[in-house]
Amino acid sequence: MDARLRYALAAPEARKAMFQLQEYVNTCGLESSLIHLVDMRASQINGCAFCLDMHAKDARAEGESEQRLYLLSAWREAPFYSERERAALEWTEAVTLVAEDHIPDEVYERVRPHFTDKELANLTLVICTINAWNRLNVAFRTPAGSYRPSQAAHSAD
Repeated sequence: MDARLRYALAAPEARKAMFQLQEYVNTCGLESSLIHLVDMRASQINGCAFCLDMHAKDARAEGESEQRLYLLSAWREAPFYSERERAALEWTEAVTLVAEDHIPDEVYERVRPHFTDKELANLTLVICTINAWNRLNVAFRTPAGSYRPSQAAHSAD
């Protein structure tokens, strides 16, 4: 599939703003492994191949297991995720699909005990951010496959 538009070149200030937002969510205090799972689950829902490729590679570079990545779309049936991760994944699905159910109270009540107020606000911003990236990359058909994790991530191995 060919790219429609290279949005980073067409609107560099918009890209800069997105990277500033991304920097905040990367350093907001939530576990990096949790952020990768959230990013991947939203990207699965949105069909964003570029983001799935990127976040799978980053997660693996930081030590995430293949098994947990492969089974992410079936997280409810797989025993490999903590209760906190399950809550984050349920919240990810609800926020990503907000137009369908407007985030039911019962979902909020299940998720709430696993996060402080600040963590839940930041988790929601993580989800909003990956959804924005997904929409940019899906809309403009950013090709998947060429992303390489940073050297910093590799040095953590």
